[in-house]
Amino acid sequence: MTDATHGPDAVTGVTPDTGLRIAEERHNGEMVAADGTPLKRSLNRALRREKLRALALIAPLFLFIVVTFIAPIADMLFRSVENQIVSETLPRTVIALEAWDGEGTPEEPIFAALAQDLAIAVELKNHTRLGSRLNYETTAASSLFRRTGRAADDIGEEAADQFVELDPAWEEPATWIGLMASEDWIADQAEWAAEAEAAGRDAPPERRFALRDGVAEALPRTADMYGAFARVIRAEDADSPTEEDPWPIVYRALHDDLMANPDAAASFEGANAQLVGAAAGAAPSFEVTGFRDTFLDIDEDWADPTIWGTIKAFSSPYTAGYFLSAVDLQLTADGVAKQPEDRQIYGLLFGRTLFMSLTIMGCCVLLGYPVAFLLANLPMRSANVLMILVLLPFWTSLLVRTSAWKVLLQQQGVINDLLVWSGIVTNAGRLALINNQTGTIIAMTHILLPFMILPLYSVMKTIPPSYVRAAKSLGATNFTAFRRVYFPQSVPGIGAGCILVFILSIGYYITPELVGGTTGTFISNRIAYHISQSLNWGLAAALGSILLAVVLMLYWLYDRIVGIDNVSLG
Repeated sequence: MTDATHGPDAVTGVTPDTGLRIAEERHNGEMVAADGTPLKRSLNRALRREKLRALALIAPLFLFIVVTFIAPIADMLFRSVENQIVSETLPRTVIALEAWDGEGTPEEPIFAALAQDLAIAVELKNHTRLGSRLNYETTAASSLFRRTGRAADDIGEEAADQFVELDPAWEEPATWIGLMASEDWIADQAEWAAEAEAAGRDAPPERRFALRDGVAEALPRTADMYGAFARVIRAEDADSPTEEDPWPIVYRALHDDLMANPDAAASFEGANAQLVGAAAGAAPSFEVTGFRDTFLDIDEDWADPTIWGTIKAFSSPYTAGYFLSAVDLQLTADGVAKQPEDRQIYGLLFGRTLFMSLTIMGCCVLLGYPVAFLLANLPMRSANVLMILVLLPFWTSLLVRTSAWKVLLQQQGVINDLLVWSGIVTNAGRLALINNQTGTIIAMTHILLPFMILPLYSVMKTIPPSYVRAAKSLGATNFTAFRRVYFPQSVPGIGAGCILVFILSIGYYITPELVGGTTGTFISNRIAYHISQSLNWGLAAALGSILLAVVLMLYWLYDRIVGIDNVSLG
């Protein structure tokens, strides 16, 4: 072996080749950079810096796409299956309904669970939202929950009056605190109150209410409802359970617990034990109305199994009910069933949307191809004038153009007047061109025609005229030269225009709403209705998801049949 001082390098000095050889010998054959770092590690570090720099450059665009495109689509997909309001608003009722067979009016325990859930929901003002959700599935559910909510505060009132008549101590918040609250919570509450009084300010927010040990076993219903009362009174009303009387339903829960467990007083000590023992002895003599009878007195619709079946069917936090409704099916307590015939509209709307979108696309091809051909083959001066006319609709409001078509197409409008004047139709036989599919197709073809002409023109402008002249010089007729030479080269423009027009038309809702009437509206009009008027966002999201899936499927078919690579904008 030779080195820089012994051997050939002693004369010539260190060259680049011998320098690399010496570096390899000194680092056990591993290549190193100029700073002595192994070359592999140095390259990895440089590549990592380049990737981070590239990521930093595209991060704003990526974030913009996530916020404005991906997140809304993800939210729409989630809303189409989200159904947590039923299970969150009626948790006890949902559990109680699991044993219900769906036949007839439910038994007393289910009504008792509903009374407890509604007492909380009314305080949280969630019962109206729940009614609106169930009203999407069962008509009149919203009004039923509103009427019941107005009377829910009185459920248990008769039990409360009898407890207070038995002993006025039951009316004191301190009595309930002594029975229900844990000693640690009571001590902390007293300490906070003393500090607040000394400082001359309101008491600081108390910690989460804690039940006394053993009370949940002795008085389970009462502990459940009083715990809910304590949490709601603090979170919603910013009050303390030490200063508020319990809800009437808490007294009714206490009565039911004492009837089920007459020995509940054994779980308490001192005055509390005496108070509970006296109440347990008197509870059998109390006159209370059953929950079932109470709800039927409020509204007889609670005897209808349909509303209970709807609650049970939509008790899961996630549901396929919106998607089923979007395809004219419904989710019932017995499973999936067809919607009534008078409510089967979405299949018709989807079919109509696809048919009219394809028709509008075809009309745009038939009308736009000659115009684009003319623009591409006229002298530049004339082509520029025509191009201005093509672009002119973009400078006019969509609402103005649609309103103009309403004036032109109505039975007493300009077009019908011209047809009558020319004798093509009689005055009594004026054509119905508005508030139907015909009006929608005419107006939307006019609005979307520039989106077909521009891609066609951009592609046709790149087709060399010499190709057609060469075909004619070889004996081809004008039609043959067009069919076999010119038209195949313009197909990419047709594909681009068709995709633009079809995608735009399938999602239009302003023009169909104004000129479509009852037979010319699209599925997008129904989506807009559910978003802005009925507020059934779940169904709107399901319809939008299905529409997105249909568009993606058609796009995939187009790619398989025509090929997306053949689409060109010139």
